Amino acid sequence: MAAVGRISPWLTALRLRTLPLALSSIGMGSFLAQMNHAFRWDIFVLACLTTVFLQILSNLANDYGDSVHGADSEHREGPARMVQSGAISPASMRIAIGFLIGLSLACGTALIYVSIGFDWQVFLFFLGLGLLAILAAVYYTAGDNPYGYLGLGDLSVILFFGLVGVIGVYYLYTGSIDTEIALPGITCGMFATAVLNVNNIRDIESDKKAGKNSIPVRIGRENAIFYHIALIAVGWMAAILFTLLNYNSPWQFAYLICLPMFMMNVRGVMTKTKSAELDPYLRQMALSTLVFVLLFGLCMIYF
Repeated sequence: MAAVGRISPWLTALRLRTLPLALSSIGMGSFLAQMNHAFRWDIFVLACLTTVFLQILSNLANDYGDSVHGADSEHREGPARMVQSGAISPASMRIAIGFLIGLSLACGTALIYVSIGFDWQVFLFFLGLGLLAILAAVYYTAGDNPYGYLGLGDLSVILFFGLVGVIGVYYLYTGSIDTEIALPGITCGMFATAVLNVNNIRDIESDKKAGKNSIPVRIGRENAIFYHIALIAVGWMAAILFTLLNYNSPWQFAYLICLPMFMMNVRGVMTKTKSAELDPYLRQMALSTLVFVLLFGLCMIYF
C-alpha cells in the first residue's frame, strides 16, 4: 500500500488523459502517409513514443512551473497539481523532468535515424525541431519568463500539435512535403488548441491572480467562447477543404458523423460556468479529436 501511495501522485502528475490528444497528430500524419502507401510500423512506433514522452515532459514541467509561479495556488479551481500540494517535491520533479528530456531526445533521435539515415542536413533539421519541441514543452510554464504566461501557449500548440506534428511525421514517412498536408495539420492544431482553451477558460480566475495572461484572461470569458467556436470551425473547414481537394467518393465525408461531438463540446463551454462542470469537457474535446482523426484517416484511405 505504501508503494501505491508513492506512485499515485506521479500517475496524477503524468496526466495520462492528455496522451490521446498528443497522439492525434501522429495518427493524422500516418494516415496521410498511408494514402501514398508509405506507412511503416517502425516509424509509427518511434513517433508515438517520442510524442508520449514529450507530452509527459510537458505535463510534469507544467505541474512544476505553475506551482513555482503561483498559478496552482489555493485559488486554482481545476484539479490539484502535485508539486503545489506537496505530494511531489520540487527537487524530485526536476529530476523527473530531466529524465523525460533524455527519453524524448533519445527516442526522437532514433526516429530520425530510422526514417532518413545519415542525410545530415535533414537529420540536423529534424533534430533542431525536436530540441525546439523539448524547449516548448519545458518553458510553457517553467523558467523565468514562461511563454504560457504571455498568452503564447495557443500558438505553440497550433504549431507543434498541428503543423509541425502532421507535416513532420508525413515527411519522415515519405521524404516529401505536400502543401495540402498543411490542411489536416491546421485541423489538428485548431482542435488541440480548443482543448487548451477549455482548460484556460476553466482556470481564468486563478490565472488572473497568478498573472498568467492566457487568451481567455486577455479577452474575457465571453470572447473566449467565440474564440473556441472559431477554433473548432476553422479546424472543420480545413478538413472539408482537404477532402474536396482529394475527392473520390461522397463516402469520404463519412467522418462528419462525429461532428455532434464537437457541437456538444461547444454547447458545454457556452453553458457551464463552474470549474467542476467544465473539466469533463477537456477530456471530451480530446476524445472528440482522436475519434475525428481515426474516422478522417480511414475515410481518406478506404474511400
